[in-house]
Amino acid sequence: MSEQSPAADAHEGSDGARQGSDGAHEGPGDALPEYAERVLEVAELIPSGRVMTYGDVAEWLEDERRERTAGAGRPEGGPRQVGRVMALYGGAVPWWRVVRADGALLPGHERRALDHYRAEGTPLKEPGGSGRGRMPRLDMRWARWDGETGTEGHT
Repeated sequence: MSEQSPAADAHEGSDGARQGSDGAHEGPGDALPEYAERVLEVAELIPSGRVMTYGDVAEWLEDERRERTAGAGRPEGGPRQVGRVMALYGGAVPWWRVVRADGALLPGHERRALDHYRAEGTPLKEPGGSGRGRMPRLDMRWARWDGETGTEGHT
């Protein structure tokens, strides 16, 4: 996966369209793919201080699709597709809230993500022992959001 979620510069999507760090989308069709729009909508729902994994987002969207289509049709995507959407278009949403299941911070963007996590009070696990210079991880037991309206930890 390309680790460009923070979108410091413009990204070019697979449709040839570009999106800048301000979230503006320009280019052929001037529209995000429908699946990408839905992924980004879920990312925007995640409360401050909470996270969902790429797989959680894919599962959420699959559950939504099943309700909408009465279960008909093939699944639209999984964790890799969610990661691709976040890498290409995620700069317009709170990208730091869609994470790896192991709680590791987004490679190449650890410091920026960590600033967001600390500002939002997201539960972290500090590196143990001789962890000098090592990054903390998300405490997935407490930081993970299950999509419910409450803010209790996901188990």
